[in-house]
Amino acid sequence: MILREVPRGFTTRFAPAPTGHLHLGHIVNAVWVWGLARAYDGRVILRIEDHDRGRCRPEFEQSILEDLEWLGLDADIAPISAFRAGRLPQRQSDNGARYEAALAELSSRGLAYACTCSRSEIERAWADTWAREQPGIPLLEGVEARYTGTCRHRQVPADATPARRVIMDAEDPVVFEDLRNGRAVQDPQRQCGDLLVRDRHGNFTYQFCVTVDDFDQGVNLVIRGEDLLESTGRQILLSRLLGRERAPEFLHHRLVRHPDGRKLSKSAGDTGVRELRAFGASPAAVLGRAAHLGGLPHDGSPIAADTLHRLFR
Repeated sequence: MILREVPRGFTTRFAPAPTGHLHLGHIVNAVWVWGLARAYDGRVILRIEDHDRGRCRPEFEQSILEDLEWLGLDADIAPISAFRAGRLPQRQSDNGARYEAALAELSSRGLAYACTCSRSEIERAWADTWAREQPGIPLLEGVEARYTGTCRHRQVPADATPARRVIMDAEDPVVFEDLRNGRAVQDPQRQCGDLLVRDRHGNFTYQFCVTVDDFDQGVNLVIRGEDLLESTGRQILLSRLLGRERAPEFLHHRLVRHPDGRKLSKSAGDTGVRELRAFGASPAAVLGRAAHLGGLPHDGSPIAADTLHRLFR
């Protein structure tokens, strides 16, 4: 395993969404987060990313807290006890006023606009645009549908829909150094188009909430799975629009996948921590297995939470 220079004393976060119970994929991320933080004098924030009010459940938050406590993983900022005590900004459903203020600021500068486009309309417009720009080349399944800017110049009344998009124009592509994967160059406008930051149901989106939170909470190293690598450029650009002078650094680690290539899923109940506990696995056994599956130099044998730093030295 080769990592580029990791800054000492960084602030990072472990940020599960309470849409299901924790599974081994989450614990791989936890091993990277806590292991690196303890090896490099960093601090860990616990954040519950429950911006999606339709899918998130309080009982899943409680399950996450119980599993982390059982594993011996607690945060330096917003620890488990703070979540049990009541409201706090590290729970996204408690942070709505901050997201509203950030969106209002962007709107006041002409950087956000109302959008009434449905998902199917976006996909049709993107397919038409692709056919014009890439004649004779089929649109591959799974390619992200880029928003082509239909509502940018429509001047949709603000009260017509809660949905808002932020303009993702930039003179130059976004360039960053991933601490594991190296140099990356991304053009958010060509990847995704203007970014949806609040949906038609009034829910702020993942991309918006995490960017605001990372700015406000001083996160300067984001450690997460490689499935989110393609989101990095748009989050860096959005953070600049929000006034962040220096974006966080990023490290994207390997995912745990099924033999057919699918990543583990909470919705499918894949390799849940609760199930492993019920089968008699110890916390150290779960952490050791996760370290091995996450591509770290470890043979899968049990490893205690307070020794995870050894994986990175």
